[in-house]
Amino acid sequence: MHNRLIIAMLASVLLTACGEQDSQHAASVPTPHAITRDAIGYYCNMIVVDHLGPKGQVHISGRDEPVWFTSVRDTIVFTMLPEEPKNIAAIYVNDMGHSNWERPGADTWIDARKAWYVVGSNKVGGMGAPEAVPFAEKTDAASFAERHGGHVVAFTHVPRDYVLNDASQSMHAGMQEGTDMPMHNGHGAEEVTK
Repeated sequence: MHNRLIIAMLASVLLTACGEQDSQHAASVPTPHAITRDAIGYYCNMIVVDHLGPKGQVHISGRDEPVWFTSVRDTIVFTMLPEEPKNIAAIYVNDMGHSNWERPGADTWIDARKAWYVVGSNKVGGMGAPEAVPFAEKTDAASFAERHGGHVVAFTHVPRDYVLNDASQSMHAGMQEGTDMPMHNGHGAEEVTK
């Protein structure tokens, strides 16, 4: 009987410690920011809300403001490119199961790493290239794929070629005239890591 009491007390202490760690981790994850006309696309240097389709925001540790993207495809590309910061605290995208394609809702942000994506649909994103369309619910993603084509994948299974090949075309459109330098919004990779 005495051993059971000790085991129960030990389990209680361990569960409490785990719960405290989880709340500390949750408190350190930044919440999504409301999108305004001040949000400028990282790769295109354009006003994010002026573009159709889902958007993205990436929160870098140590920065107050997120890095904004006019498309989800560009948001995912940012996480894949070796030259971009890797100290990512959070990634948010619009849940298109609760958004309008022309003007995704300002409060429809979901964790990009937990979202389901439709790739290969007939929808194009903010920069006129094929989009990785995000959904909080897999059933919403499947329904969208039935109507618009494509297939449903998790964040870690979005094909690199799908986003990187299309991104290179749209990023090329955002190059400064007569140079090979991308037009960042003043928050280039060098500044993002600060």
